[in-house]
Amino acid sequence: MGQSRPIGSRTILIVEDEALVRFDLVDFFTLAGWRVFEADHAEAAIAILDSHKEIRVVLTDVQMPGSMDGVKLAHYVRERFPPTVLFVVSGNAPIPQSELPTRTTFLPKPFDPHRLLRQIEGMARA
Repeated sequence: MGQSRPIGSRTILIVEDEALVRFDLVDFFTLAGWRVFEADHAEAAIAILDSHKEIRVVLTDVQMPGSMDGVKLAHYVRERFPPTVLFVVSGNAPIPQSELPTRTTFLPKPFDPHRLLRQIEGMARA
């Protein structure tokens, strides 16, 4: 379980403090055949990532409680887990690409989870 796996391993971590949004995304990806981990703040997300090296996709909201927002979490993940596919989402103003780590996609809320899934699967084929 500790070894790196390609994105095709279909494992995602959803970091979202709004419980209903998180539950909807967890249900969506679970029904799509993904193994899903969830966290409501960055510190919990880091603990999950440290324990589950097979996670290859992280979807994080920008605003959440704790000492680290979603942008800082994305930078942390990029440094510690470079192959991870990152998505940063926000219902507020868009985050400039210059503030995001390399190879990170910004999605404005609300977003279509079906479109997100197609985008992730497209990256797996690339």
